[in-house]
Amino acid sequence: MSNNTVVLSSGVRANLLALQQTTDLITTTQNRLATGKKVNTALDNATNFFMANSFQTSVTNLNTLLDQMNLAQRTLDQANSGITEITNLLGTAKGTLSQALAAPPATATLTGSTTTISGVQMTGTTLLSSFGFAATDVITVGDGATNVALTVGSTQTIQALLNAINASANGKDRAELAGDGRILLEAAAATASISITSNSANTTALGNLGFNNVVTNGTVNNTAASTGTTSAARTSLAAQFDALRTQIDQLAADSSFNGVSLLNNQSLTVIMNQTATTKLIVAGNNDTSTGLGVVGSANTFQDNYDVNTAINNINNALSTLQNQASTYTANVAVIQSRTDFTKQTINTLQTGVNDLTLADANQEGASLLALQTRQSLSSTALSLATQADQNVLRLFR
Repeated sequence: MSNNTVVLSSGVRANLLALQQTTDLITTTQNRLATGKKVNTALDNATNFFMANSFQTSVTNLNTLLDQMNLAQRTLDQANSGITEITNLLGTAKGTLSQALAAPPATATLTGSTTTISGVQMTGTTLLSSFGFAATDVITVGDGATNVALTVGSTQTIQALLNAINASANGKDRAELAGDGRILLEAAAATASISITSNSANTTALGNLGFNNVVTNGTVNNTAASTGTTSAARTSLAAQFDALRTQIDQLAADSSFNGVSLLNNQSLTVIMNQTATTKLIVAGNNDTSTGLGVVGSANTFQDNYDVNTAINNINNALSTLQNQASTYTANVAVIQSRTDFTKQTINTLQTGVNDLTLADANQEGASLLALQTRQSLSSTALSLATQADQNVLRLFR
C-alpha cells in the first residue's frame, strides 16, 4: 500500500460516496434544466438519442424541401403574372387590329350578299352543290392574270373553295367567310382586280352564292377593282402591332424567378419527398409571340383578310394562355397541398423528437430541490462520521 494513501473509515467512506452520488445527480438535473432536455448524449439514453437524431435529420431534409416548394410556388406565381400581362398586351393588339379594320383597305374587295341557304346560315361546311352548281362545274377566282379553279364535285364545300384561293401560288387573292355567312374575296395587290366566274350554263349559281352581276353568255362574272391607294393608317397600325409583339417576347423572357421562366420554354421540377420518388414536373411553354402563333403584320394590313387572320391568331393565343393559366393554377394547388402536408409532417417529427428528449421542467425542478436537501443531509452525515473518528483523540488528552 502506498504511503500517500489516506485510509478512511467505512462510515466516512459510505457517507462520502452518497455525497458524491448526490452531487452527480444534482449536476445532471441542473444540466437538464439548463438545456431543457433529458437526453443530451447517447450516454443519457442511447435508444432515444439515436431515434431522436433520425427524426431530426428528417426534419432538416423536409425543411430543405419546403424551401424548394416555396421557391417553386413563387416561380409559378411569376408565370401567372406574366400570362396576365401578356393577355393585356394581346388585348391591346386586338384593339389595334380593330382600328385597322375600321380604316379603308387598299385592296379590291368582292363581297357576296348571301348569308343563308334554305334558311340556314352559310358555314364552311355548306356544300357548293346547294347553290345550284353541277358536279362538273368549275369555279374560277383570280385577278385576271393568275386564277384558281375548283371543280365542284359532289362533296366540295365553301371552305374548300376558300382554302383553294388562300393556298394559291400567286399569293394575291384572299378569301374568308364573314361571321354572318357572307363570302369575302380580296386582292392583296394594291392595283389588282378580282373576279369570280363559273363555266356553268346555269347563270343563277353564282347569284345564289351571293355574287349577282350575271352575264348570260355561258360565263358568269363578278368583278371588283382596287383603288391602288395604300392606307397610311393601316401601315401605322401594323407598326404598332409589331411593336406589341416585341413587348410580348420580352415579357415572356422576363417572367422568370430564380432563373426559371416557364413562359420561355423552361420547365420546373419540384421534389415532394425525402427519397425524391414523388415529383411534380411543370412543363414550360413558348409564350413568345411566335410561340403563341401571333405572327407579324402581313402586307402592313392593307387588306381585311390579313387583319382578320391576325385577330383569329390572337383569339387562339388568348385561349392558349387561358389553358396555361388553368394548368399553372392546378400546379399551385398541388404544391400548396404538399407544402401544408410537409409542414404537418415536420410538426409530427419535431413532436416525436421532443417526446424522446425534452425534460419536464417541473419534475426536474422538484428533483433538484430534493437533491439539494439530500446533499445537505449527506454533508451533515459525513461531518458526524468524521467526528466519530475524532473521538479517538480524546484518549490522548
